[in-house]
Amino acid sequence: MRILLRAPKDTFDPRSPREVLRHNLILGNAGNLLFLGAAQKILAAPGVELEPDRTRVGSRDADRINERFDHYVLPLANAFRPFYEASLLQHAALLAKLRIPVTILGVAAQGSLAGDFGKLQPMERAIRAFLRAALDRGPSIGVRGEMTADYVRGLGFRDVEVIGCPSMFVGGSALPVPRVAALDPESRVAITISPYTAAMAPVVRANVARYPNLEYIAQDLESLELLLWGVPWKGGKAEDPMPVHPSHPLIETGRTRLFLDPWPWVEYLRSFAAVFGSRIHGSIAAVLAGTPVVVLPHDSRTLELARYFEIPHRLVREVPPDVDPAALVQEASFGPLVAGHPARWERFAAYLASHRLEHVFAHPGAAEAFDARVASTPYPAPVASPAPGFGAAPLSGATRLDAALFRSRRAVSRGSLRRLRLAALRAGSEAESRDRATPVGT
Repeated sequence: MRILLRAPKDTFDPRSPREVLRHNLILGNAGNLLFLGAAQKILAAPGVELEPDRTRVGSRDADRINERFDHYVLPLANAFRPFYEASLLQHAALLAKLRIPVTILGVAAQGSLAGDFGKLQPMERAIRAFLRAALDRGPSIGVRGEMTADYVRGLGFRDVEVIGCPSMFVGGSALPVPRVAALDPESRVAITISPYTAAMAPVVRANVARYPNLEYIAQDLESLELLLWGVPWKGGKAEDPMPVHPSHPLIETGRTRLFLDPWPWVEYLRSFAAVFGSRIHGSIAAVLAGTPVVVLPHDSRTLELARYFEIPHRLVREVPPDVDPAALVQEASFGPLVAGHPARWERFAAYLASHRLEHVFAHPGAAEAFDARVASTPYPAPVASPAPGFGAAPLSGATRLDAALFRSRRAVSRGSLRRLRLAALRAGSEAESRDRATPVGT
């Protein structure tokens, strides 16, 4: 079987930081690499050939895909969000022209902690078009949690299954039991931060002072720019309590890392006493490492995954502004996370089977062979702070020019070009809807 996998690159294809940034090979957030790498492993059964689609395919590629592949698998994140509308319409247009089976390997709607998805109303046409196209080519839609399932059912779609996220199933039915941790001021603690979540600011400030060995595991593309080029995160100021400026203590003192591949990231977290923060996949990396972790959800996508997998969590808006991870870990119960995992894996495996997809764990030695290949792949070290000009050597003139050109091109692509692309895709989707509604012969 030949499977086309939605992914920017093969997980065994390490790239330099500059390539990752220039081609956005983390799709905006390194957390995506965890579920994309896991999906590649899970589907790597003997006799299966997997090829990444480089996230560049569209409806114009449908004939080629129909001829060359037997199945198209799309591991997705919070695809039901306004910024992703154009990509969702592009997915829908492609899926509508495919003749091969399609599997959605986990998708989420992004809303409030209370499950309010009102901000998605302007893009419901795109969401419905995508769901219809996917269900025309597969028996069901796999979503990440109950909040997304309720939202999709509310749109009138009933063939919905809650399957969680592939990242949690990189070991199949097995999951490490988190190590017991009693934190002291010298403990190595990692924090995950969504820089746009204001409620994390006092948490960061308090724990930078409390734990001299605190490290920030950054994830987003803007943070990669900051570490490589010294460019503040979306215009961040030096006095900002969040690590959005090169002079922030977590960056200037060399306590920030951003991983370009999932496997070294998980391995790195094995050496930490605990992890806490607002990033769900940064937290899942800790789970896979067997490191105690507590998630601080700030929206529906983080909350529903923490709930589904029973990862210990506290709503970020409900914890004290100076919350200590030592208290979070001490109060956490990791039993349900581990005890419930085999049943969640069986549900995920059953979903694959209903889509006629094999998994690597059904074949003795296949998962181990994949892991051995991971171990022998020369992945690059994480991109680390300090940033150029703030403790590290200043950038050369050529690099500064390269950075300026890249940032100007990206500003255009995210601005006027993005708006034009969205308008064109909306018009195409509306035209297709009218064509379907027009009776034959009129």
